[in-house]
Formats: sequence, C-alpha cells, structure tokens
Amino acid sequence: MDTDTLTKAAEQAHIVARALPYLRRYAGATIVVKYGGHAMSEAHLAVEFGRDIALLKQVGINPVIVHGGGPQINAMLERLEIKSTFVDGLRITDAAMVEVVEMVLSGSVNKQIAGLINQAGALAVGISGRDGGLIRARKLSRTQRDPDSDIEKVLDLGFVGEPGHIDTRVIHALTGAGLIPVIAPVGTAEDGQIYNINADTAAGAIAGALNANRLLLLTDVPGVLDKSGNLLPDIAVSQIAGLIEDGTISGGMIPKVLTCIEAVKQGVKGATILDGRVPHSLLLELFTEGGIGTLIHK
Repeated sequence: MDTDTLTKAAEQAHIVARALPYLRRYAGATIVVKYGGHAMSEAHLAVEFGRDIALLKQVGINPVIVHGGGPQINAMLERLEIKSTFVDGLRITDAAMVEVVEMVLSGSVNKQIAGLINQAGALAVGISGRDGGLIRARKLSRTQRDPDSDIEKVLDLGFVGEPGHIDTRVIHALTGAGLIPVIAPVGTAEDGQIYNINADTAAGAIAGALNANRLLLLTDVPGVLDKSGNLLPDIAVSQIAGLIEDGTISGGMIPKVLTCIEAVKQGVKGATILDGRVPHSLLLELFTEGGIGTLIHK
C-alpha cells in the first residue's frame, strides 16, 4: 500500500473511531426525518440521502421518513392547469386539488424516495398516512385579521388538515420487520374525507406518537439564525416565545419551531432544524459533536 492510500485509509479509520460514541448513543433509537425541499429536487443530494438513511438502518438505528413534495405538486397542477393559492404557506386545497396532491405525494414522490433507499441496500416501504389508519386527520382552521377593520375572520383552506390522532401500529409492524417506513403526509377524517397535511406538522406528530429519540427537519436554511445571521445551535423551549417576540424567529421559521416544540412536549428528546442542502447533513447532525443545525430541547 502506497503512502497516499495508507493516509486515506487512516483518515477513514479515524472517522469511524470518532463516530463510535454516537453510534452507541443512538443504537436502537427511532429517528424521524422530514425530507423535502432543495435536497429532494437535487439528484445527487437525493442519492446521498438514500445512502445515509440506509447507513442509519445498518448501524442499528430505526429511521422513519416523512416527506413533502411541494415542487412536484406545483408541476403537476401546472400541467393540469389548476391554479394554486397559498395562505401563510398553506395551499388552499379544493376537491380536485386534493386528488392531485394525493396522487403525487402517495404515488411518484413516495415511491421514488423508497426506491433511493432500496438502491442503497436497505429495505424501504412507501405508505401514506391513510394506510393502516396511520394519520386520523381533522380539518385545519386558520384565522386572519383584516388590516382595515381589525376583525378576525376564519379562513376556509378547503381540504387542508392536521393530525388528530396517530396510530403507530403500521409503523411498528414495518420497523419490527426490519423495514424503513416512507410516509406521505395525507390523512383521512372520521367521515372518510382525505386531507392534505403539512409535512413538518405530520413528522412532528409522528415523532411524538413514537416517542422518538430525535426529530430532524431538513430545510433550505442552516437552522434558526440570530439577528446577525449566525446559527443558534441550541435553543431551550422556554426561550422560544422571547425569540419570536423580538423577531429573531419570524416568517416560515415560526411554524417549524412550533412543530419542534410540540414534538418535544410529547416526549421527543430533541428536535433539530438543519440544512438538507449540505451533503450528508443527517450524519453530520447525529455523529458529530454539536451537530450542524439548531437543536430545540427542554
């Protein structure tokens, strides 16, 4: 073996040795990962994601994937000439649109993600929140204040829902058989109506119901940033209200942080918002000191 080859081999051995304490920490743990955004649309990042999830399974961790698919839904709606309207980042969903949402999320996107993991050597099964009664949904209610009259009015978002109850039996059946669940965030109400559910919200509810060790929300930003643009690596739940009030946490980051808070309150040991555009972001978060995102904890 020449010197360069030996040096590279030694570096790889060093990396594995340094990861050992973290492998022990998460052995047998359930990790819920919300996957979507830029990382999903970039082919090389998608392939790496599949490999990283397969690696987690092979070292004794139980990953559960909940995915979005906004860009893919938009593309299909454009092809069908169906117009989208958003309120506070939520897509107003009528009867025709909810059929398209389910077709895209539970069909092509779901199977593509499961396929990436299978190609990497693990066994993944694509399901939706409708399978096995996994997500019992209820209609999501939102209010909006009229700036002219200062009167709050209730917004009808159509068939946009939120998790009312999570039945974890189908997840336990799959993970107990050595499989990785890949879950599309659609659910069914008691009357049989199908609802589109925000993927972050679904992932948080599933993590809480599973009493997961970690919830990881892959996003298009490094995490929660302070007013100078620096990453806040660690935030306690008790600090969140103050950070929202002073404007540090604002816009689309607020619902992500609230999802993390709810998951932690339900028993998840820690919820992290991290940048899915960083290669191997999952491994860097779990197997390095301090991770790379913003950890929200009690």
